[in-house]
Amino acid sequence: MSARCTGRASIAFFGLLLCVLAAAIAHLGFGARVIAPPTVVQALVDFDPRNFDHRVIISLRLLRLVAALFTGAALGVAGALLQSVIRNPLGEPHILGLNAGAALAVVATTALGISIGDASFSRPLIAAGGAALLFSLVMLLSAAGRSGFTPMKVTLCGVALSTFASSITAAILILDEQTLLSMRTWLAGDLAGLSWGQIQHAAIAAVGGFALALWLTPALNMLALGDNMAKGLGVSLTRTRVLSLLAIALLCGAAVSVAGPIGFIGLVVPHMVRRLAGEDLRVVVPLSALGGALLLLVADITARTLLSPQELATGVMTALAGAPLFILLAARFFK
Repeated sequence: MSARCTGRASIAFFGLLLCVLAAAIAHLGFGARVIAPPTVVQALVDFDPRNFDHRVIISLRLLRLVAALFTGAALGVAGALLQSVIRNPLGEPHILGLNAGAALAVVATTALGISIGDASFSRPLIAAGGAALLFSLVMLLSAAGRSGFTPMKVTLCGVALSTFASSITAAILILDEQTLLSMRTWLAGDLAGLSWGQIQHAAIAAVGGFALALWLTPALNMLALGDNMAKGLGVSLTRTRVLSLLAIALLCGAAVSVAGPIGFIGLVVPHMVRRLAGEDLRVVVPLSALGGALLLLVADITARTLLSPQELATGVMTALAGAPLFILLAARFFK
């Protein structure tokens, strides 16, 4: 990278980091009881168990903050990888069926009573498997026909299969009232009612996906030059795409297992990051983690305060903001 690009990336990194820290303090302060920022910082730095505000922050609100940071970062990185691998500016886990596949896998296995050991441990793996399976089907259908693989076909196949998977999920929930009662809030995309165990187990999958994404960034940068050029530079196209799919599935599975199918974070964040720091994925991937965390924090703060004292699901806020942006991007890129 040139010195100019490095400077832009550094400014973007520290700017996003400061915004994430400010949003995190605000996130911990808002709620049924509003707590001032100095008290929030003091609770994190010098916790006093006798202080009621400190106990509210550490015992009740910190888990939701960690879940928002974790989920947003995973979805931001997944979106950046997805747009790069399929060379589609509208690539996003929610639009292309990964979230729907993950949600269907979780709901179906819950209804059937299938799990691998502890439920909080198996859910991220099941969600990742469902995401990978449905997206593989999207890619197969997109490559069929005379015209072959095109961005428009990927988007249309993704939307169609996502709708199909969501319909099956809805049918399962209608037929199984117990599963509906246990998962209806989760399916709306929400950060309430979590446990530290869920976060810890999902973090294993997410860290693996993030590490794989960072390792793949040099190959994906060369892949952006075109298949023939990438082959000439020694890149294995099949291996790079398969490993990228694995990383995306792990990230989406981890995020969906924690917060449900939250959409449009992976669409908005990579575009924002590229405007700030350029196209180099070695920069875009870590900045997308920060950008995703920031965007989901803001969405969760809005969901909790917009109709206070009632709360909206976080996924509702991301959809309200993301759907118009998707329409604008579609109009721009598919003229």
